[in-house]
Amino acid sequence: MSRKGRVLCGGTFAGRIEEVSDGYRFTYDAGYLASSGTRPISLTLPKRPDPYTSKVLFPFFFGLLAEGILKETQCRKLKLDENDHFGRLLKTAHSDTVGAVTVVEETEA
Repeated sequence: MSRKGRVLCGGTFAGRIEEVSDGYRFTYDAGYLASSGTRPISLTLPKRPDPYTSKVLFPFFFGLLAEGILKETQCRKLKLDENDHFGRLLKTAHSDTVGAVTVVEETEA
């Protein structure tokens, strides 16, 4: 079972980030790509139809994570491993992020 998150930019569904067997994958939503009024979620992740892949969590998404005492507090309260960066992203980046991008965890139904 892979973990996934819906990536929103300014509240609009922009794509999906997933944990895959060899790392991580981010894919823009086709509707988001087709809309001329949307912008890339990051300069390092320009809009394109092909998925982005990485063996480590993309630096842009890692930058959404808390550091220091807030990280420690989040991990303690949510019972998260401090080294599980993707888990922390899914559990904490749904609100109060720096900038317009948020990540909402997708759960299996």
